[in-house]
Amino acid sequence: MPRKPFVPGAALVVAAALTAGLAACTGGSGSDGDEGDAKSGGTSTSSQAAEPGRYQTLPEACGLPGRATVRGMLPGDGQHLSSTEAKKIYGGQPDLTYDTDRRVGCHWTRESTAGTRHLSLDIQRVVSYDAAVSDDDKAQGIYDSKEQDAQIPPGGGSSSPAAPSPSATPERGKGAETGGAGKSTGTTTNSSTEEKDEKGATGAQGKAPSGSPSAASGPSADVSAEPSADVSDSTAPRVLEGLGDAAFLNDKLVTADSGVHRDVTVVFRTSNVIVTLTYDQWSTDKTMLPDSQELQDKARSMAGELSESLSE
Repeated sequence: MPRKPFVPGAALVVAAALTAGLAACTGGSGSDGDEGDAKSGGTSTSSQAAEPGRYQTLPEACGLPGRATVRGMLPGDGQHLSSTEAKKIYGGQPDLTYDTDRRVGCHWTRESTAGTRHLSLDIQRVVSYDAAVSDDDKAQGIYDSKEQDAQIPPGGGSSSPAAPSPSATPERGKGAETGGAGKSTGTTTNSSTEEKDEKGATGAQGKAPSGSPSAASGPSADVSAEPSADVSDSTAPRVLEGLGDAAFLNDKLVTADSGVHRDVTVVFRTSNVIVTLTYDQWSTDKTMLPDSQELQDKARSMAGELSESLSE
């Protein structure tokens, strides 16, 4: 009688273990495939990170504007300057910064019989540390904050008329502004309010006091260069077109115990760099108001030159 095949118990155990192992390997392969897709997706996401800004470094601030431009912004009544004096005045004084790849600045000063003029330049390179936010977007956010703080009307100057005052002295505002180095606390009036006040005082055909902004931009002034321009708002704080990626101009007249000064500021952004140009004129004679149109024209001209230099 033939003997029945005999399978040891150990063999059964091994067979069961092999079966379970194969099942586990099959399940593991599916899991590994899922993890591979997730990593691939992660890699794709990181590859779409926001691009860095155009500028990775900054130029030397004092050497960025042309010497002729600086000389034109710092008139000196025709007095002769020695080479040493000219170098000191027009060469500028660099601002102290701790990382010249992130921020640089320079300032210039010159005194004359018409008043002291100050010119300052601040250049900031913005870097975003958020992979989802580009350097340009980060810079735009900082620029927007500056524009909002300056209370620049959207799309141009203020259109709300100001009540005329009985004199050509600028209307005293409710807020006071403290100037920079050497500037005392005084009353601030923006350009459009001041010009409208002067028109109310002098009349449509009257003449403004010598040295006041309305002498150059009032109704009786020669505006043949821009016959269609609205004189009352032509020098008001406003957004500027055609300068960098975004730009605005602010104009404030500040009266203080020591005199009066007009501060013109132009701020513009180009890619991830924000440039702030401040140009002001001081006068100890409060009846001789610094000319808004002249200061604005020179500030805008320099800002355009700086924008072109940065784009090279």
